[in-house]
Amino acid sequence: MLHQITSYIKFLLKSTNQHGVHSPFVFNLVTKCFYNKSNNDAYKNISAYKHQLLQNKNKISVTDLGVGSHATKQHKRVISEIAKNAGTTNKRAQLLYRLVTYFKPSTILELGTSLGIATHAMSLGNPEATITTIEGCPNISEFTNANFKERQLENINLITGNFNDTLENLIPIAIGTKTYDLIFFDGNHQKEATLQYFETLLQTAHNDSIVIFDDIYWSKSMTEAWETIKQHPKVTVTIDTFFWGLVFFRREQVKEHFTIRV
Repeated sequence: MLHQITSYIKFLLKSTNQHGVHSPFVFNLVTKCFYNKSNNDAYKNISAYKHQLLQNKNKISVTDLGVGSHATKQHKRVISEIAKNAGTTNKRAQLLYRLVTYFKPSTILELGTSLGIATHAMSLGNPEATITTIEGCPNISEFTNANFKERQLENINLITGNFNDTLENLIPIAIGTKTYDLIFFDGNHQKEATLQYFETLLQTAHNDSIVIFDDIYWSKSMTEAWETIKQHPKVTVTIDTFFWGLVFFRREQVKEHFTIRV
């Protein structure tokens, strides 16, 4: 927690808005997407989905394959508590929706489905996209998949399994025949695992792919992973929003790192 507090103070001192951005690509992204204040009907749908989860008092047995929860270590957890403590906030879900509508990715990969709040927002952002999302806990996966079907989100393919095993089977299929336009890391918040998955999934990225890392200040080691990723030779542009780290591979861009308040 101390790491997050000190990191946030540093972020506030370093961060800027669109006026501190001199890259046309990033300036347009910030002004037309990040700071887009248009009232969108989809936001009501996003909020309603989260509200439904917050009202659910049923308990579910949880298997944590990653670093787990900061809030609780109980194996039996209430759905509403998971939504409150581990679920994507409405603000971030809305931003994810805007990012998907802005970039229009046709292929999306998400590591860490959880209750599907972020997945739901991405599905609404581009109903034509093919979304593959991976969840390690079988019970959460079953619960969330039922919610997707109830809401007729037919462009989502939810895979249940450990990230290592699932990616090992998924990557050979993707290489040469499929790339991902957007990859959202929202699962294992450990340095070694994050770097391993990033290196593995680089094989499925292209010049215009976007990679988003959730909770880059979760822990000191997670921040170290983020700093390592920023320096990767294939990475040209990164944006630090404190809660997310966005990575771009655009070869036409000069390597530059931005810290943006959202």
